[in-house]
Amino acid sequence: MAKNTKVILRDSVNGLGQAGDVVEVSAGYARNFLVPQGLAFAWTKGAAAQIEQMQRARRALALASREDAVAAKNDIEGSVVEISAKVSESGKLFGAIAAAEVAEALTAKGNAVSAKAVTVENIKTTGDFTATVQLHPEISAQFTVKVVAE
Repeated sequence: MAKNTKVILRDSVNGLGQAGDVVEVSAGYARNFLVPQGLAFAWTKGAAAQIEQMQRARRALALASREDAVAAKNDIEGSVVEISAKVSESGKLFGAIAAAEVAEALTAKGNAVSAKAVTVENIKTTGDFTATVQLHPEISAQFTVKVVAE
């Protein structure tokens, strides 16, 4: 039995590749996770046409999304997103501000982003914090998260 097998990715998988990429992974990972989740299918010689079609679609989408990402970067870069949270008497938050809350506040300002695209340190106090949003594989924008007491 083969230890490694080639699969074609249907969707992007973190740390592995983009949709349409041919990657070599362990047979167990492919059989138990990638294929059942619908993230990949087995590589065959006849799948070359499918690979080419997926890569063409990805390139076309990347060109359109790159222009959108540049426009979004101009809106987001250097902006301030304010989030209010409950605070104790010592100034610490009850809980923490997560990337999902930052993404929600950024979306409320008119820039729809996913929580997975936002990178922010663990916020447990009030103040200003730097955050980054990955808008495109080549484009990211930095902005400030201001946490204030309710």
